[in-house]
Amino acid sequence: MGTASFDHHFGISARVSEISRNLSPKLDFSSVKFPSRVEYCGLYLSPSSAVCSTSKEWRGQANAVDESGEVGTPILDTIESPKHLKNLSSKELKQLAVEMRSELSTVMSKSKKAFKASLAVVELTVAIHYVFRSPVDKILWDVEEHTYPHKLITGRRSLVKMHRQTTDLSDSTRRSVSIYDPIGAGHGCNSISAGLGMAVARDIKGQRDRVVAVISNETTMAGQVYEAMGNAGYLDSNMIVILNDSRNSLHPKLEEAPETPINPLSTTLSKIQSSIFFRRFRELAKVLTKRIGRGMHEWAAKVDEYARGLLGPPGSTLFEELGLYYIGPVDGHNIEDLICVLKEVSSLDSSGPVLVHVITREDQVVEVERDQTPEVSNPLQEGIVDRRTLTDFFVEALVSEAERDDTVVAVHAGMGMEASLELFKNSFPDRFFDVGMAEQHAVTFSAGLSCGGLKPFCIIPSTFLQRAYDQVVHDVDRQKIPVRFVISSAGLVGSNGPTQCGAFDITFMSCLPNMVVMAPSDEVELVHMVATAAQIDDRPVCFRYPRGAVSRISNALRYGVPIELGKGRVLVEGKDIALLGYGSMVQNCLRAQSLLSKLGVEVTVADARFCKPLDIKLVRELCKNHSFLITIEEGSIGGFGSHVAQFLSLDGQLDAGIKWRPITLPDAYIERASPQVQLAQAGLSGNHIAATALSLLGRTLDALLLMC
Repeated sequence: MGTASFDHHFGISARVSEISRNLSPKLDFSSVKFPSRVEYCGLYLSPSSAVCSTSKEWRGQANAVDESGEVGTPILDTIESPKHLKNLSSKELKQLAVEMRSELSTVMSKSKKAFKASLAVVELTVAIHYVFRSPVDKILWDVEEHTYPHKLITGRRSLVKMHRQTTDLSDSTRRSVSIYDPIGAGHGCNSISAGLGMAVARDIKGQRDRVVAVISNETTMAGQVYEAMGNAGYLDSNMIVILNDSRNSLHPKLEEAPETPINPLSTTLSKIQSSIFFRRFRELAKVLTKRIGRGMHEWAAKVDEYARGLLGPPGSTLFEELGLYYIGPVDGHNIEDLICVLKEVSSLDSSGPVLVHVITREDQVVEVERDQTPEVSNPLQEGIVDRRTLTDFFVEALVSEAERDDTVVAVHAGMGMEASLELFKNSFPDRFFDVGMAEQHAVTFSAGLSCGGLKPFCIIPSTFLQRAYDQVVHDVDRQKIPVRFVISSAGLVGSNGPTQCGAFDITFMSCLPNMVVMAPSDEVELVHMVATAAQIDDRPVCFRYPRGAVSRISNALRYGVPIELGKGRVLVEGKDIALLGYGSMVQNCLRAQSLLSKLGVEVTVADARFCKPLDIKLVRELCKNHSFLITIEEGSIGGFGSHVAQFLSLDGQLDAGIKWRPITLPDAYIERASPQVQLAQAGLSGNHIAATALSLLGRTLDALLLMC
């Protein structure tokens, strides 16, 4: 079998690429290589072709390359909407899938977005749009990363090809951007719930459109999926759920589970299961056994369940128990089989909810060779840039704590796991728990670990912690259980835009009566806060840190030193104005101080460290020695600045004449862009902070010049 490969030169940055706040993009050389074949139980796939046919082996053909070096896409060029797929032959549909995968591979490599999931669902997307009548039929996707092939053939190819950081490919935050997106994907888990609502609304209105919800292995770990399935089974409304199984097993321990087989027998059984004749015969048998009575219906149901469980993969009967008719497994890279099954499934008017189990692969990987040349980009620090993230420093500090204290354990939840956490997992495999997209469980599980005498560090990205807030309130904070919340990806997240932006955690965590809320200003402070959290054993505690690379002068501390609770620090002293930064924004305060010093303004920069308990002594000192105070945080309204304002008001500082201004994230969602652009849009850059200070001092012209 041959290997299809092509090379491109495009700009990429360091290891954390666009999410870095310090490192700038640099030209690099990258290659895109697809594996020469994918094996499905004796059938072999060439990656240059999009589907698996019934023949034993077949070969793809290379696409033509034009003068500009772009891979030719003659069929994709003719697709402006899904209706243009209807007249394509099977061969043309396969070639279309080849072209879509080729284009996505190139575009996604340049944009540095996650794309493996999209490459896995190319054929499935083509089959769905070939069978169903979008936008009349509603097609919902549970995971944003699955939607890029869908966007290619629904009139948004130009947006996908505009791979620059300022282009928001997700559209997930803006409802009804396209008539082909009935609802945004968000964090996942919502497609069945939303789809069921649309199906019920359709039934009430007497309409006949179809509703298709595509879910994935990852989202099946979240409780909402099963809540929605149970309700769908109870309401018995017509809808189709497609499980994109890219991990080839429904077994909870994938490494111990056999792969779900795809072979001629399983394909034939799936087609029989989905056929109109079989399903009508099954419904007729149910009616007859009910009429016979004497337990015949219950006996027949048990036989049916046993037979289907015997023929289906492990876990398939779970969906039947929830009330969904299970069909599968189906080869997700065989367009002909997918179309056959989906046509049969869509043909019945009153079949109730159906789940089609589709097996796909994510091993058509794009490999990018990174430039290893070190860069110096932080204007405030001279030295060698350590292209590591704050998570790297956190994990190293946590490993150090775990070496000294065998009660330290780590619990991780959210979509995907950062590679840095592998260090702790490998060092302490029995003390690391990754629960996937089960944030609610992760919080209460951590509470249980704490009640059992352990010291759990519950690691959840800010945006995903929102999903577990009720558990944080009632299972942890109200009972003063010492769970240590590590809130990663806090603040703006660059290319992931508002979907994964961690804007609200300061606000919703600091309003809890028993919670200690803190944030490090750099990697050294982060190490100290790990030690601080490990020492607190009488109440819950949380600390946040942003995504991105860091620059440092010397090696970070191996062991942290616990910080006194509610104790901030002054980094630079001046007399004209005070900047009180929280978390990562302390660095931008220092940048603003540097700019202002050149304009003759003497600035005090303080690191609050704690939002709760607030260092009221530090705040009083700043008010006493300055006429102007600015608080800066990378969080929403209602966070750190609000706590400072509450104290200033109750303490009489506002009456005494202190002029206070808060700088927070704006009351709006900030779309996808580079971190530097996002900070500028939010008014949180060093220049914006300096301009705010100059405006307070009455130097409006200087403030305007600074922003030019």
